Amino acid sequence: MRIRPIQISLFILFVLGGLFGLMFLSEKGGIQKAQTQDDGFSYEGLSVKYPTHTTFLGLEKDTSLTRQDILKVTEIVTPLEIETTKTANDIALAQEIKQLPDFSKIDTTSLVRIKYPEDHPDFKNELRKKLSSRSCRILHYGDSQIEGDRITGYLRNRLQHMYGGSGPGFIPVLPVYRQISAVVEPGEQWQRYAFFDPTIKKFSHKKYGAYLSVSRFTEHQVAVPDSAAIDSLPIVKASIKIGKSQKTYAKFRRFTNIGLHYGNCNFPIKISVYNDGALMQQDSLIPDGRYHQYKIKTTTTPTDLRIELEGKISADFYGLTLDGGSGIQIDNIAMRGASGTIFASSNAITYSRMVRQLKPKIVIMQYGGNTMPYLKDSTDVDKYTKRIAGQVKWIRRRAKNASFIFIGPTDMCAPVNGKMETYPLLPYLNSKLMETCLENNVAYWSMYNAMGGKGSMELWVEEKLTAKDYMHFTWKGTKIISELFFTALYLDLKEPQNNEDT
Repeated sequence: MRIRPIQISLFILFVLGGLFGLMFLSEKGGIQKAQTQDDGFSYEGLSVKYPTHTTFLGLEKDTSLTRQDILKVTEIVTPLEIETTKTANDIALAQEIKQLPDFSKIDTTSLVRIKYPEDHPDFKNELRKKLSSRSCRILHYGDSQIEGDRITGYLRNRLQHMYGGSGPGFIPVLPVYRQISAVVEPGEQWQRYAFFDPTIKKFSHKKYGAYLSVSRFTEHQVAVPDSAAIDSLPIVKASIKIGKSQKTYAKFRRFTNIGLHYGNCNFPIKISVYNDGALMQQDSLIPDGRYHQYKIKTTTTPTDLRIELEGKISADFYGLTLDGGSGIQIDNIAMRGASGTIFASSNAITYSRMVRQLKPKIVIMQYGGNTMPYLKDSTDVDKYTKRIAGQVKWIRRRAKNASFIFIGPTDMCAPVNGKMETYPLLPYLNSKLMETCLENNVAYWSMYNAMGGKGSMELWVEEKLTAKDYMHFTWKGTKIISELFFTALYLDLKEPQNNEDT
């Protein structure tokens, strides 16, 4: 039988007509997911995802944000650039940088401001006093949004220009992500164990310190070996090279106070410190199992400082702190995949001892994004915010007198009918986090609102301000969102008599 072209055409039209007709059987939001609803229909327990005719033909008007709305947000502030000029005098270079926002070019009415607890009217004054004090350490806890010193580094540079201080603060002995704040090169013997890493079995003692991760130059052993086993072990040598980075802000290129934080040291470990090949100091770490800080002080920022460790069984090394002599120090404590709910599960004694040494005056917490996809309803949101309140209280009992600021999650999207849409529960999560924080004497800044609110993430991606994972900021986007936060903070830190230009 010969099939003519007209028959083929009619068959195709018939199939297309049938497929189009099915669109009228499809229901808007007929397929229920955890938080979102796709078009589709169900028959005898079978669900089929299928567009409605209004979705397919684009008949529904998009009343969300426009590109122009996002451009207005991103043009509120003008971020600073990294000082890439190479000079022997980083102090002079840092002094050339403009320190304060130019409010003649900023529409402060469009700026998303920080919310403060109403029952604590002195909150802003206390922040100002702490930041203006001789030394102010800030712990910035967050998820992967701050990895590689993103956001933290920009804020640190801004505040160090404003209040003094230098150095990049905390850096793990074994960094697992790219960072340019300082040169830290560990030897090949090092291994990392993070309390927040779900792929690694946790230490039974849970002694992870204030930075919630440790590095070791020998494998962690559950049971302490006996003397015969120790005698048979070889001496392991491990090294850490430290220097300043020429790719970072000039302020970070100046540090003379180096701290090596360690604990769980139960066996002899020799430490030798070399600067430009010359032996500076040589000691033994304290083998009492408790937290300690080994201090190294140099007259100028080292370009080739080398720490060598020798021992049969490694201690737990919580990380390095690279600081100037005074002023602002901000530690970037990035916890990939974390939601900010694990602090109270760590060893309280070790955490407390380390915090007493670090003496943080401000704690910034930045979480919420990683828990968003797993929230099914408002009850889940309420439970999560209560857990956050519990974590804040746990940290506050150990970091006594510290002020707390919480930075909420960004806008986040999920695919719905082939388009990226804001998670339906995200606005409620943002408002509930704000409510919970303010009730617990924690200031709150909504990054979700600062980006532009519902639907803003897709437009930030289009403008190359966030990556195509619809989650993490690009370097350009990082600077903008960081400057938006800093400018909001600066407006609150200004002396009252200087507020006439706001």
